[in-house]
Amino acid sequence: MRRFRWWWGALVLACVAALASFFVFFGTESQPGRPLPRRGPPGTGPLTVVAMGDSTVSGEGAGAYTPDTDGRNGDWCHRSTNAFVQKVRVAEVTARVNLACSGAPAAQVALGDAKQWGERSQAAQLADVVKDHRVAVVVIAVGANDDPKFSAQVNSCFRAWFSADGPSCNVELKRTWQSKVDAMVPKVANAVGDVKKVLAQAGYVPADYQLVLQSYATPVGPDIPPDLQSLNGCPFRTDDLQWISTAGISTLAAGVKQAAQQSGARFLDLARAGERHEACSGGALAASEWFTRLTLHLNDLTQEDRARHALQESFHPNAAGHAAIADCLSEFLAARGGNGACISGPDGKLHAVPEPVG
Repeated sequence: MRRFRWWWGALVLACVAALASFFVFFGTESQPGRPLPRRGPPGTGPLTVVAMGDSTVSGEGAGAYTPDTDGRNGDWCHRSTNAFVQKVRVAEVTARVNLACSGAPAAQVALGDAKQWGERSQAAQLADVVKDHRVAVVVIAVGANDDPKFSAQVNSCFRAWFSADGPSCNVELKRTWQSKVDAMVPKVANAVGDVKKVLAQAGYVPADYQLVLQSYATPVGPDIPPDLQSLNGCPFRTDDLQWISTAGISTLAAGVKQAAQQSGARFLDLARAGERHEACSGGALAASEWFTRLTLHLNDLTQEDRARHALQESFHPNAAGHAAIADCLSEFLAARGGNGACISGPDGKLHAVPEPVG
């Protein structure tokens, strides 16, 4: 019996030593004074996805704008109830907040005094949101209205179509586009950094939320019917459309990705998101398109305050485009890590394709 007890005692001591080593190396949630890891964002309120940035996020082109952003008091941010943030699916998220504003530059997304259509800093607005929302996701698209001035480039290509004897717009863009994108990068990175700063000041740590910076899709491609390469739909020269849909949009995407790397955000590339669904690509079947054609609201021309915004919707994702982007973004957020791209699959829907590692 004594021999049995001796071996039993030795076995117990060995087990105790092994357990002690396990807790030394791996810790335990029951250790006194060590806080339990929290689940999700701090604060109170519903789990929320927040969208920030410019017209491609606000919902310009998707119609159904909220009255307060459709010209009231000079606010033309054009936030749409059809915007992708309203359709994205994220586990346990029950609230959606759209802070994006049509035409917004990076400075208005960042902290500071810059305004867009009378609206103050989007980052400052985010500081108000976190008071009664638990932010689980922030999606940002911004930069095209900075040095690239994408809308201005579209206008120059529009003018080139009218001037048959003049040069194509891509002639000048080829010379200056890279430098414009390079100048944009630090401004976008700074804006994303300010968003992170606001969340950090509210007690958030990076693990509490997902931060996504997305690029831009090509609104018009070169493969459109000749009869729509006019004021009936998409008045642009073919060589200009070819440049925009290749070098132009890929260079812009590379710049946004660089800003994402510098600011610690995930990057979602939309450069190919509109393939085969660009404006005018459907010919007579306009319902297959995810982007608006040249759009003129004739009724707005009768009102002085609305007349200069009568073309504002042109060449932006429409309601179907936003729904497609929401499908891709939902998949991307579910993956919870890495970069990706929105690519059309065999089912005709956009899917998030992970970026190869290494």
